[in-house]
Amino acid sequence: MVVWLYSLKQAKMLRRFGNVHYVSKKLKYVVLYCNQEELDGIIEKLTSFSFVKKVEPSYKPFLKIEYENSVPDKAKEYDYKMGI
Repeated sequence: MVVWLYSLKQAKMLRRFGNVHYVSKKLKYVVLYCNQEELDGIIEKLTSFSFVKKVEPSYKPFLKIEYENSVPDKAKEYDYKMGI
């Protein structure tokens, strides 16, 4: 999830909610990894803090990563065999 902050002073405190993966000093946000089952409870707790501007959950678990048309083009396949 992404937690947008007003100030980065409290960024260290977010470690008790999950693993802090990245902290952006310029844009003032924290990328936080946590369990999917505990996500709703953690979002409620984080939004109650005064230093939190906005909390956005990650949509990565819901993205489709298997592609349908993954067959390579015949012309490109011929070029690869030629060594071009």
